[in-house]
Parts: sequence; C-alpha cells; structure tokens
Amino acid sequence: MKTALILVDIQNDYFPGGRMALEGMNAAGAIAKELLRFFRENKWPTFHIQHISIQKGATFFLPDSDGIEIHESIKPLPEDSVVQKHYPNSFRDTNLYEQLSAVAVKRMVICGAMSHMCIDATTRAAADLGFSCMVVHDGCATRDLEFGGRTIPAKDVHGSFMSALGSAYAKVLSFEDFQMQAETLT
Repeated sequence: MKTALILVDIQNDYFPGGRMALEGMNAAGAIAKELLRFFRENKWPTFHIQHISIQKGATFFLPDSDGIEIHESIKPLPEDSVVQKHYPNSFRDTNLYEQLSAVAVKRMVICGAMSHMCIDATTRAAADLGFSCMVVHDGCATRDLEFGGRTIPAKDVHGSFMSALGSAYAKVLSFEDFQMQAETLT
C-alpha cells in the first residue's frame, strides 16, 4: 500500500513569534522534520499543506505575509508538492485528492497543526474518502481553547482530539512507534 506524508500547516505563524504561536510547535516541527527526512530517504511522496487565510477578519496566515511561509525546518524541495488551502479540511476546494490518486496513495501519515482544527478536519475527510490514516501525535501541536467560561489547556485539547481520531478515523501513534512500524509500510 503506497504511503504519503501529509505535513499540515507547518508555517511560520504557528511558531514562537508568529501571529498564532502554538504550544509545543517547536517540538512538533522537529518530529515533522524527522518524518520528512524518512520519507525523502525512502523516496515516498510528500505533500506540504499551506493555509492562506482569505476569510474576512482573519488574524494569521495572511496573504503576502511571512507567516504563511512553510517553516524552514521542513522547507519543500522543488519536487515536493505544495497544496494551498483556505479551509481547515485540506481536501476542500484543493486538488489534494487528485494528486494523491495520481501517485496511487492509499495510506497517509499526517502531522502538523492545529490538532483540534486542520489535523482533525483533514484526517476525518481522508478517512471518509477511503484512505488509511496514521496521525503522529507528537508531530502535532495546538493551543489553549476557551469553553464554558474556562480555559482548556492545550495538552487536554490535543489529547481529546487525538483520542477521538484514534477511535474511528486513524491509527494515532508516537513518532517512536511510527519508526518501529515504518518498515511494514511498504
């Protein structure tokens, strides 16, 4: 089963100093870098997803800003595919499905940001489209959220969404577990 790496929104605005810095983004970026190295060494397809905000009132990933640039730690090579999107779901109004189909991908390894938004939406859509999905949880990051007058810590937001994805949409595993299973992916 052909496997592709999907690097979702690993862009400058999510890193420290960006317009929407996430908790743990440096660590998640380091894992994404290792995943990308592994996929490149094995000559497996990689897809960089780049969010560009076009909605009125958007505060980050603004067009023509440094914040939309894919982070230096995983900079795409000329042969890497970059799919630009405007919504949380990486398949909505993009050609990601067609690109994956063109190279016969059946399984996706997903990492990036935000756990509760674009990782969730992309993974659920991919599973609904028939892809087998793996989410490398320590290669994902999120932020604190507010609900019911209280702050939900980022680690709890992340854990809740990874748990939900793991129950029906994806195999959710650590990078270490991914490394141990990687040889079975071909």
